[in-house]
Amino acid sequence: MKKIFIILIMLLATQQHGFSQNPTEKKADSTSTQPKGVQAYNKVITDKAKSKTGLFTISQVDTKYYFQIPDSLFNRYMLVVTRYLSTPEGFGSFGGEKANEQTIYFEKGSNNNVYLRSLQYKQDVRNADSMLARALAGSNENPIVAAFPIKTTNPDNGDVVIEVTDTFKKDNAMFSLESKEKTEKKLTTLSDDKSFIEGIDVYPINIEIKTTKTYTSSTASSGGVTLRFNTSIVLLPKTPMRKRFADERVGYFANKYVLFDDDEQRAKAKYIVQRYRLEPKDKDVKKYLRGELVEPKKQIVYYIDPATPKKWRPYLIAGINDWQKAFEAAGFKNAIVGKEWPEDDKTMSLEDARYSVVRYYASETPNAYGPRVSDPRSGEIIESHVGWYHNVMKLVQRWYMIQAGPLDPKARKMHLDDELMGQLIRFVSSHEIGHTIGLRHNMGASSATPVEKLRDKKWVEANGHTVSIMDYARFNYVAQPEDNIGPAGIYPRIGMYDKWAIKWGYGYLPNAKDEFEEENILSKMTTDSLTVNPKLWFGGEGKEEDPRSQTEDLGDDAVLASDYGIKNLKRVVPNLISWTYQPNDAYDNLSDMHKAVVAQYSRYLYHVLKYIGNNYVTKRTVDEKAIVYKPIPKAKVKAAIGYVGRQLFEAPLWMYPKEIDELIPLKTADQIADQQNQILNMLLSSGMLYNISLKTMESEGAYTVPEFLNDLGQTVWINFSGDEKRDFYRRSLQRGYIEKIGMLLLPKETEPGKALNAAQRSDVRLYGKQHLLKLKTDVTKLKNTATGINKDHFESILIEMDKIISKLNKTDI
Repeated sequence: MKKIFIILIMLLATQQHGFSQNPTEKKADSTSTQPKGVQAYNKVITDKAKSKTGLFTISQVDTKYYFQIPDSLFNRYMLVVTRYLSTPEGFGSFGGEKANEQTIYFEKGSNNNVYLRSLQYKQDVRNADSMLARALAGSNENPIVAAFPIKTTNPDNGDVVIEVTDTFKKDNAMFSLESKEKTEKKLTTLSDDKSFIEGIDVYPINIEIKTTKTYTSSTASSGGVTLRFNTSIVLLPKTPMRKRFADERVGYFANKYVLFDDDEQRAKAKYIVQRYRLEPKDKDVKKYLRGELVEPKKQIVYYIDPATPKKWRPYLIAGINDWQKAFEAAGFKNAIVGKEWPEDDKTMSLEDARYSVVRYYASETPNAYGPRVSDPRSGEIIESHVGWYHNVMKLVQRWYMIQAGPLDPKARKMHLDDELMGQLIRFVSSHEIGHTIGLRHNMGASSATPVEKLRDKKWVEANGHTVSIMDYARFNYVAQPEDNIGPAGIYPRIGMYDKWAIKWGYGYLPNAKDEFEEENILSKMTTDSLTVNPKLWFGGEGKEEDPRSQTEDLGDDAVLASDYGIKNLKRVVPNLISWTYQPNDAYDNLSDMHKAVVAQYSRYLYHVLKYIGNNYVTKRTVDEKAIVYKPIPKAKVKAAIGYVGRQLFEAPLWMYPKEIDELIPLKTADQIADQQNQILNMLLSSGMLYNISLKTMESEGAYTVPEFLNDLGQTVWINFSGDEKRDFYRRSLQRGYIEKIGMLLLPKETEPGKALNAAQRSDVRLYGKQHLLKLKTDVTKLKNTATGINKDHFESILIEMDKIISKLNKTDI
């Protein structure tokens, strides 16, 4: 009898909290409890209704869907994330990728309406009780994006019932593609007859809506494009997590807003870092403050998409778990974990926004990415779906063969062993998870390592070749075969910067009274840390002028590192035919990997060129009392010119051997000439020379334009070697040089009557004229000792020089 009673209690609990045919037993016919003009509940939510309970009660009656909204959830902020479920082949976006993100709330309106508003969190005040807060509230109105007539109210609990069918079936901007995305994909009108709601599921804090939508498209052969979406509506915390303001010296993704403060005389742009809510359990706060490692209230969990091939899952999980050491620096143990998706748990959905998932995409795109979805009010990361494309394996295999082939025999084939590929997947996983927990790229991290340490077996295997996994420092291409460095010194890993950044972002500071006091504490901590350990410098995305911050580079000296890299490429090229062999391959592998060699060579070249005309830039606060912009030493710039002379202007024929050229068309002459021409265009541009001249005015002992032109000229105007192939490229280079000098001295106005730009009006043309006149003397000497075609070449060069000088004499310089 007791067992029967327990079973009955369990069944009742299931009906109250789970799924049922219709969770509301009472079906009042009376309209007396309804607002005027509103139908009786059982006339709307009929006996045919299929209802599910959770965040809202969701009811389906035939083809119509209803939300039953309790009073407690009006004016509660909700995050809406729309993701693709599936897309057509070649669409460019894949299942699991985000298509739209909004923050919304439902509001009771006039005339028995419910309004759906979009939260525009762009401005805020420091003191919510101030008159300034009232002024801000009065000047900002969140837009109404949809209006719903109240169909009825639930007589049992007062929940307001609205119909949402058209909102999700049709092309609503909140729950579908953004206008920009539709324009880029060339999608136009939504076809109502080919669009429908597949189903709506509900969970305790979120609602999941699956839809199919068909758009007309001028680019589709069928005239239309059909997409499947999943829209997650996730309840945001009633009380937002405390904000943490960004510091540009630490690399976190951040949400921007404008702060108004009664005590300040101007509004300020503030940035809130994106991070998970990580706090110690209440019983462990004292332990945490004593410096003991404690487990967080809520662990950060990433699940592995069950579509992922089983053999790669352990490595993806390992890449996630590698971050546990970093979170220990913030005082938390077991803070983050990777897990297999529980395929037998039917209550879980990959599209459920409560779960962060590493999604596997069967795509030929060689990529992976790690986005975040965060609360705009606080920066709290709600969830993330890491995208891992199948062909990322092609990318890492290519990198590993080209950069580490001379060091690791296992790299010398197109199909890497599973263990090796697994370890490469692991490092990609770690990098992308770093993004999902809030970290930006730190392209300056690798510059903290002296180049010679990259060849020190004991040191590099102990410390790694870069201080951050968030850099694009793929593999240790500086190490030479004789250094005998193992995988620990070749692969990237989570480093000291990553641990410090996690400590900065996730350290728990309960003694700070608010985010503003916390900002002061963290700013001082950052200043002190960088003073003690400059290797913690955050170098940003590598898009600014600082040569220390570049993608795909290594070490503190680009010239030395690139010279070592070239040595290894010269070991790779003679082996490409054997290393790329696979039965029945029509030399596609060889072609692909040779292109990868050329691309790697070009990276080295451009790493070095960034020394010319730029500054070191170290972001600081005024309290540090140190300079932000520092000129690059002249010796570094001169070394860069020397590198260009020996590695490019001395034609890199080693990259285009006859043995490969006989198998695939290398187009050697075009490749070398094009690259030499591009670099001459850069180095002899008025903009480059102008930048160099500005550095002369900014600091004593800087590299002057005449010195630069003289050093550059010496790399170009040398005696011929007697090797006809090399002399062929040297003559082409010299003709290109004179052409560029002519363009510098005699600029063409792009539009009639348009004035010259600042660089063209500066002294650089005067320096160029002096250089040309000196060069004429040097070329005359070269001509006098030359014979045959070389003598004819110099004579034609002198004729071109005279033409330029003659035109110059008729101008104002």
